[in-house]
Amino acid sequence: MSTPGPTLPGQAEGPATVRLDVWLWSARLFPTRAAATAACRGGHVRRNGDPVKAAQKVSVGDELRVRSPGRERIVVVTRILTKRVGAPIARESYEDHSPEPAPQLLAAPPRRDRGTGRPTKRERRQLDRLRGRES
Repeated sequence: MSTPGPTLPGQAEGPATVRLDVWLWSARLFPTRAAATAACRGGHVRRNGDPVKAAQKVSVGDELRVRSPGRERIVVVTRILTKRVGAPIARESYEDHSPEPAPQLLAAPPRRDRGTGRPTKRERRQLDRLRGRES
């Protein structure tokens, strides 16, 4: 008789579903459960295209769209997690279908030298143009 494989931390053999905010926190998409709940409440999380509340259940195969400043992450749930786990295991709990972030977001923001004071109106306009916020 064969023995079942080792169970991973955070993956009990029982639940087929878990609260959305718990899964988002466990999969390390949010630093705290409160932040995951606030994102759900603010309408920044969608499950299969529909806005969801934090207490709704998520199951394997669900597509989640998580909006954060300047980026949208699209993940498909592949494993149910009930406890926060290490980053490598958390990364295996979903498939990431997110588009690449904009190149402006990857570049470090320009810094002013210490002691130069506040930027002038002209310098602010140049910074806005550089950051892509032209009005």
